[in-house]
Amino acid sequence: MTLRRTPLARRRVDPQTVGPVTPTAPLGRRRFAELTGSWRAALRIARRESRRARRRTALVLAMIALPVLVLAFLAASYDMAELTPQERVDRRLGVADAELRWIAETPVVQDEWGDGWYSRDDSQSTSGRPTTAAEVTSMLGPGSRATEIRAGNPVTVRGPRGDETLQGRVLDLADPLARSLVRFRSGRAPQQPGEVAVSPAALRRLDVRLGEAVATADGTRAYTVVGVVEFPDDLGPVVALHPTAVGRADPQTESRWLVDVPGVVDAAMVSRLNDRGVVVAPRHLPASTSSRGWFGYADTTDLSTGVLIAGLGLLEVVLLVGPAFAVGVRRRRRDLALVAVAGGDAAQLRRVVLADGVVLGVLGAAAGLLLGVGAAFAGRPLMEQYVFGVRFGGYRCWPAALIVLGGVAVLAGVLAALAPAWTAARQDVMAGLAGRRTPPRSRARALTLGLALVVGGAALAAFGATRTSPAVILTGLILGELGLVCCTPTLIGALARLGRLLPLAPRIALRDASRNRAAAAPAICAVMAAVASSVALGGYLASDGVRDARAYQPMLPTGHVLIYREEPGRQPEPTAAQVDAAARAQLGATAIAPVLTPRCPAADGPAGYCSVAPELPADRACPWQPGDSLSATQRRQARADPRCRDRATDYYGHYVETIVDDGSALPLLTGADAAATSAAARVLREGGVVVTDPRYLHDGRVTVQVNEVRAGQDETTTTRHDLPGHALPPTVGQPRLLLSASVARQLGLDTVQAGWVVDTPAPPGQRRQDRFANDLRAFGAFSVQVEQGAAPRNDSPLLLLLAAAAGLITVGAAGIATALAAAEGRAELSTLAAVGAAPAVRRLLAICQAGVIAGLGSVLGIVAGLGTAAIVLFSANREYATAWPVREPYPYLVPWPALGVLVLVPVVAMLGAGLFTRARLPIERHLD
Repeated sequence: MTLRRTPLARRRVDPQTVGPVTPTAPLGRRRFAELTGSWRAALRIARRESRRARRRTALVLAMIALPVLVLAFLAASYDMAELTPQERVDRRLGVADAELRWIAETPVVQDEWGDGWYSRDDSQSTSGRPTTAAEVTSMLGPGSRATEIRAGNPVTVRGPRGDETLQGRVLDLADPLARSLVRFRSGRAPQQPGEVAVSPAALRRLDVRLGEAVATADGTRAYTVVGVVEFPDDLGPVVALHPTAVGRADPQTESRWLVDVPGVVDAAMVSRLNDRGVVVAPRHLPASTSSRGWFGYADTTDLSTGVLIAGLGLLEVVLLVGPAFAVGVRRRRRDLALVAVAGGDAAQLRRVVLADGVVLGVLGAAAGLLLGVGAAFAGRPLMEQYVFGVRFGGYRCWPAALIVLGGVAVLAGVLAALAPAWTAARQDVMAGLAGRRTPPRSRARALTLGLALVVGGAALAAFGATRTSPAVILTGLILGELGLVCCTPTLIGALARLGRLLPLAPRIALRDASRNRAAAAPAICAVMAAVASSVALGGYLASDGVRDARAYQPMLPTGHVLIYREEPGRQPEPTAAQVDAAARAQLGATAIAPVLTPRCPAADGPAGYCSVAPELPADRACPWQPGDSLSATQRRQARADPRCRDRATDYYGHYVETIVDDGSALPLLTGADAAATSAAARVLREGGVVVTDPRYLHDGRVTVQVNEVRAGQDETTTTRHDLPGHALPPTVGQPRLLLSASVARQLGLDTVQAGWVVDTPAPPGQRRQDRFANDLRAFGAFSVQVEQGAAPRNDSPLLLLLAAAAGLITVGAAGIATALAAAEGRAELSTLAAVGAAPAVRRLLAICQAGVIAGLGSVLGIVAGLGTAAIVLFSANREYATAWPVREPYPYLVPWPALGVLVLVPVVAMLGAGLFTRARLPIERHLD
């Protein structure tokens, strides 16, 4: 007998047996009261059931509370890290009344906060001279004070493990205005040029104590550490220098002034300072300032992607929790049948089961929120130091986000109980009272819907890949996984029919999975979803790494090293013999040559500009530019035009490196053979030029273009020189133009030492590079660039991490489903014991049950993941097939490291089930 709506409402009532008619409440109010009473009773039943089944309750609470805990921890940490307007002002100004920045010599217009500005007369004149405290106070009036804060000066000092680069800040910590920006840990403020205060992170990195000295990398200066201070806006290695320790004419420093005025910084003062080219950040901020004002301008694509990823996580939680509710419904089928006999209709039975999800969702949300916020408060110092690198504001927990998380947790519980609730409402009442199971029927509608969702999701994911929209791709993946969820019960039933040919234990395992599809199907789908996501992302990363390796363009031959000074002109230039000795001793150099670059003498200086490059003949120049918006027809024409043959990776500006060489540096820079080098050197000696790109050679000539902008002038002076030329065969590296010293003088150019190029038998490691830099420390800091050659990106750690996460979910889902199946099948295990089955049968049965869940889910996930990756890569390649400039296509690769881990995971799950399962079978009398 199938449960139908109770006929009690349609009973005939004898008028003679009914007393006086009393006024009744309105129909709407009566229905609301019935609904409220029904939910109240359902919640009471759910609370009682949660106490009776403590282990299952604890399992569901753990699975719901764990993601809530993590997200609550992140939300509270983010809210504490996001400063309020007042906190930002205090951190930026300390006790000062305002912050001034001398931006330009012309009037400017600024926003209310002093963060944005523009020139009032549209000029680009910026202030290039340093400002003094007297000039600042003269603009503010009598009684004002000012102190300068300068940042942007990296300081390289010698440490116990080599050179250490610290972020330098120049400020007078003896001034109360500057002192309010830091927190003193110990020591005192620097008072002389040779004294510094360092942050705790710098103190640990340098391994020094108060009173000890640290030397700069070039050995020209030494500083004594006199204090330990903490900058709340930067907890990294920072050094505070005295204002007299650094020259004030350095154009790279960022200078700002903290000022204290007798009155208030009003709009009139701000306007007067703007007229002088000064931008003001006052202490008083507009009342409309919000701590999350930027959120409204966030990228909607990123937001939708985050929402879809959260939806995938919610689906995973629902699939993991669903089996517990399904087993709970089967264990309570007699109680639910009694509710139906007592007059409960299908809606009331659904409410009884859904109330379990509400109660456990609320409890899981409360536990997760409390633990997450508590962990965020307790772990705040660690997050400040090692994650954000700044000090947080006050203790906050972002209530709006916590409310949303709590609602999502309750929603997860309700969704997990939704399918078991519908199953409970459709159960046979007589079978429930008798304790019999109703064999599940495979519905064709579910299979049809599942197949439609799989096909539609795959098509949507492919469409999103062609539009490079992560949100659309994730939507397609979610729909495809939902489709596989709908198809899984039918697949389980088909496998159960094939189990007749298997031995006893796997046959029973497949039969139980088929009979308990409400519990087995969600567990298999949870495994499938995790494995599919891991395999799909792993396949894409593996293909993208190989694609990048194929598109890689080396700058030098493999193993060659390019050396140049980071700050030329400050220390004496090392001789060629000194560089050669250090390179041969530390880098194992077999050959070394100087790299010389041309310079325009008239354009020398910070305001001048000079460029020397070959000019491409007009008939060889591509008529389209990569940044142009081309139609489909124009893209096809560009792909077919031999003048536009370069790939997308070749268009990094069409920059041609120009060097001055006699042929000695040529083979080290380009890898040219001896014959090509001899021919090029002969052309250079005869007054010609050499190019590595043959397109610049026309009728044996190369046009060299010299562009220069002299200091104080806005116009560009361009001169062209038609010189005899020679083109090298295809070589390594970017396009280059080689001039001899005589040709450079003929063009009116000087020669500058830019660095050295070194040939090594193998790429030197970091230690050898550090030793080389140490040998030349007296001449300043050197940068060493080693050409390692094209190598696939090593994504193995990330792939293994994804596989480990999927494996953890697989083992967890298999363990949960196996434990629930064991609890549900105690009566059948007792029957096996009664007929003489050996104790090892139960252990073997648990192994087979875990194998069904983990094995089937992993196989489906691997197939779905590989299919998803293939669809995404195929769609991207279809788009690249018509794109211009030509792009490197994605190869179709299988993430073998991830697949190897995922293939072993079902074996681990089976071994774990066999290890933690008690072999002794239950006896019938123990169940009474």
